[in-house]
Amino acid sequence: MLRLEGITKIFGGLTALKDVSLSVTTGSITGIIGPNGAGKTTLFNIITGLYTQTSGDVYLNQKNISFFPPEVLAGIGLVRTFQNVELFGQMTVLENVMVGLHTKSHSGIFSCAFKMPGQIKEERYIREKALQWLEFTGMADLSGIQAENLPFGKGRLLEISRALAVEPRIILMDEPAAGLNSRETAGLAHLISRIRESGITVVLVEHDMELVMDICESIIVLNLGKKLTEGTPREIQENEAVIAAYLGDG
Repeated sequence: MLRLEGITKIFGGLTALKDVSLSVTTGSITGIIGPNGAGKTTLFNIITGLYTQTSGDVYLNQKNISFFPPEVLAGIGLVRTFQNVELFGQMTVLENVMVGLHTKSHSGIFSCAFKMPGQIKEERYIREKALQWLEFTGMADLSGIQAENLPFGKGRLLEISRALAVEPRIILMDEPAAGLNSRETAGLAHLISRIRESGITVVLVEHDMELVMDICESIIVLNLGKKLTEGTPREIQENEAVIAAYLGDG
């Protein structure tokens, strides 16, 4: 589904990524791990159109999506969440998710301004779909609360709900377990598995090794901007270079 070929990113004199190539299988959960500074978030930013690579190409289902802006990528089914939760604090939980669905709205300024029948029908549909996604993530009972009043773990779930509302083919999650307690992390693992079961491919950058080893079928390891290795969780656990560099050698 997702393929990167020779991705290099240079910031001034600093090479953040060098010749990184990888592929993600449709319907899989793929983890990307590595220490701080390995280039994981930079890689996500390139895939999702926030950064422009110095060289290399990104493909989604054989289509070259290099240099596509984020809003275009969302329209063709590629979305992401962020390491730091990004919400519209003054909006309710429901309204935050409706924002994601408005990317699929067809009503123009005139229809919205004068509340035309078609716009009213579309708004009702968007509201119903948003509630469905909040049900999916277990957030429906909080739909009327302002987002800024949510505890951190619930805010993380809201951000995921909003991304899912776009009905993507693939979702990239940047450290989704950061700041969560063990109970919340267990719930997140279950949710990610359900997302995959719904037909959405998942790629996550994560430092929680227990979560990564538990839910990922394939793991890609970055080190100093380069791909060190990739394999199954067992292969990564038994790889001496990975053990020494990332998991500790005891």
